[in-house]
Amino acid sequence: MSTHIGAETGDIAQTVLLPGDPMRAKYIADNYLEEVYCYNRIRGMYGFTGRYRGKLVSVQGTGMGIPSISIYLHELINQYQAQKLIRIGSCGSLQPDIKVRDIILAMSASTDSSINRIRFNGKDYSPTASYQLIKRADYIAIQKNFPVKVGSVLTTDMFYHDDINHWQLWADYGTLAIEMETAALYTIAAKFNVQAISILTVSDSLITGEKTTPEEREKTFNNMAELAMELID
Repeated sequence: MSTHIGAETGDIAQTVLLPGDPMRAKYIADNYLEEVYCYNRIRGMYGFTGRYRGKLVSVQGTGMGIPSISIYLHELINQYQAQKLIRIGSCGSLQPDIKVRDIILAMSASTDSSINRIRFNGKDYSPTASYQLIKRADYIAIQKNFPVKVGSVLTTDMFYHDDINHWQLWADYGTLAIEMETAALYTIAAKFNVQAISILTVSDSLITGEKTTPEEREKTFNNMAELAMELID
């Protein structure tokens, strides 16, 4: 058992899916996995392990933002030997050709957070995905005819920003979407030499104002979940 995860040694698979919303973790466990058991309920941040087509996989909620996901990543890797980390989250589109429910494979993540500058003594670090996972996920998405884009995202520390147009500069430089966790995922995965990819479903558009509901975000982003499952070894 670690500080924030109530699992025993061996309870968590080497491949872990990482939804921010713990209820999405439960939805995936209930609808995709067999032989499922719940290994974590601490702070309501559900974690489950089960089998998908015979392959062992865990699903662990991470909460919102860099500090929250960083805690779970550190413990999953160092206390439970997780080797492949797959974020399955939502994001907001920053480009007119990226629509609600499209899938984004985050190749890299810019950030307005200071955490990496603290970590790297004021210098910039470029968090990137594992190439093999990006390559496989893109191929699988195309084969399944899922609407998919590959590129950079912005990991922000602020959901409610004082400047409502703060995202425009990032959009002007080709950033595809905005979310709150990917930069941390890629940085920590690199530190501990494990694989990581962030697979995101567009839940809203900052261009058009279109939005999905909380229930839709929890229960209907199935293409993303199916794509993530195909990456399990």
